Formats: sequence, C-alpha cells, structure tokens
Amino acid sequence: MTLTELRYIVTLAQEQHFGRAADRCHVSQPTLSIAVKKLEEELNTAIFERSKTRVSPTPMGERIIQQAQKVLEEAATIKDIASSGKNQLTSPFHIGAIFTIGPYLFPHLIPQLQALAPDMPLYLEESYTATLRRRIRQGDLDAIVVALPFTEADVVTQPLYKEPFVVLMGKNHPLANEQAIEPSMLDQCNILLLGEGHCFRDQVLEACPNLKPSIDDPRGNIRTAAEGSSLETLKYMVASGLGVTILPQSAVIIGNYPAGELITRPFVDPIPYRTVALAWRASFPRLQAIDILRASITNCNIGADLSQHLIDNAK
Repeated sequence: MTLTELRYIVTLAQEQHFGRAADRCHVSQPTLSIAVKKLEEELNTAIFERSKTRVSPTPMGERIIQQAQKVLEEAATIKDIASSGKNQLTSPFHIGAIFTIGPYLFPHLIPQLQALAPDMPLYLEESYTATLRRRIRQGDLDAIVVALPFTEADVVTQPLYKEPFVVLMGKNHPLANEQAIEPSMLDQCNILLLGEGHCFRDQVLEACPNLKPSIDDPRGNIRTAAEGSSLETLKYMVASGLGVTILPQSAVIIGNYPAGELITRPFVDPIPYRTVALAWRASFPRLQAIDILRASITNCNIGADLSQHLIDNAK
C-alpha cells in the first residue's frame, strides 16, 4: 500500500462519492476507483460498500480509514521535520481561512506578507471550519484563520483580534433612524443569514438569542440564504430590499453599491463580537513563517480601518 492510496480512501470516506473524491485528489475517477479496489484486494477486505447513490465505509473499513488518517498525519510530521532545516521564508506557505474571513483578510494580508517575506509564495484556501480542521491535521495546510472556539489535539491556537458585529440595512429601512441597534429591535425584521454549516450563522444566533427559532415558531423571522451563499450574497439581498443582515465588521465595506444605498449600524453595549484566531500544528517547524504571518495580519489593522466607516454611517 502507498500513502497515495491511503489518501484516496480517507478522501473517499469524507466525500462518499467517487467523482468528488477524485476531484479533491486531482485524479480521474477511474484512477481513484482502481487504486481503492487494488488496496481492498491487497488487504483482502472490503473497505467500502457501494450503491448507485453513495459510497460508505464498512465496519472494518471504518477502522482501516481511521488508521490511514493517523498514518497521513504522521507523514505530514515527517515532512515538517525535513523542511525544518530550510529557509523558513522561501518555501511556499499554505494558509486557509473560513468563508467569512478569507475574502476580507486576504486582500490586505498579501501585500503585508510580500513586504515582510517577498520570497514566500502563498497558497490560499477558503472553506468551512470542519474542512480546514481536517486539512491542517493532514498537513495539507500550514496554518488556518478561524473563529473561536476552536480546539484540536496537537494544534496550537492563538487569538489575533476581536471583531464586532454590525447590522447592514437599506437607507430607507426603519432601523436606519437608530444610532445603535438593540438585538430586540430585530424581532420584527426579516433577518438574512448564511445557511447551515457556516459558523458565523451560529455565532450570530448565539449573540442574538432572540433570533433563534422556537418550538412554536420554528422558522421565526429568519430567512436563510441559498446553500453555499456568502456574505456578499447577503449584501445583494439586502440591497434588493429583502431584509437586513448581520455582518462581521471586516465585511461592511459596501463595494460597488451607490453611495448611501446601504448603511450599517453598530449594536448597543454589550456589543456582540467574534474572536479571530490563528491555528497551526504543534509539530510545524517553520515558526518564523508563523511569526511573519501573525505580524502581517496584525499590520492589516482591519478593525481600525473600518472604525471610522462605522462612525460615519452612524451620523
């Protein structure tokens, strides 16, 4: 058996679909299928049950896949050790961020990193927290930027900054007359939130528990955006007059909309916020690169850049 074959069965177990697993492994579907079948023949056991609609591990396959995951993680550690003697700021660096951070951090981060480490090219990835968690454990990513709470064995997590939440609305919305928003003011509004699976949705509902659906009113006043939508999609929907949304401060830049069409309002104290953190494997040897990354994110100074924007909108 090979590490490549182990990576194939781990990915197939995660995707439960040969086509999607092949795409993630950057191979053709027949190549992945043949490799999985070859490993099953070598082990003389069925790792997966196959049907027309899905692929799922057998009970023995579950145990094999769990061990394969451990082997891949140990292999990543070997690569870390081997790279420890190299110039830490010249090898490519793989960084991931959750969907609600990456689009607003990366444009500021890249110039900062180029200034501090011009010979360290970046691979950037945006995904869900669960996916980033898995990929950093496997060694596919060197560091990830996520929102707390985030805990993972053998992964170091360090808070970077606290980011307040704000309310985005159209200029003619009744709440536009308010200087600051009480969470209870949103009870009668159509609230646009990201779909299930986005941690920012959970953070908003935690900060504004009055928005959580109840047993008597399972949907409440929440309208969930389409599956896989982004904060930018929510802005479009607000601009169309569909409702209001809650954003992290870094996402409030209005972009291509006409001046004054969309406005933001801060929350009253205590202001809800999220804590953004940097995470990396404890065994990762390029600590100089981690230090440069952390300094670059700090130099982005995103919160300070937007604080005046919020003040201006509240006038």
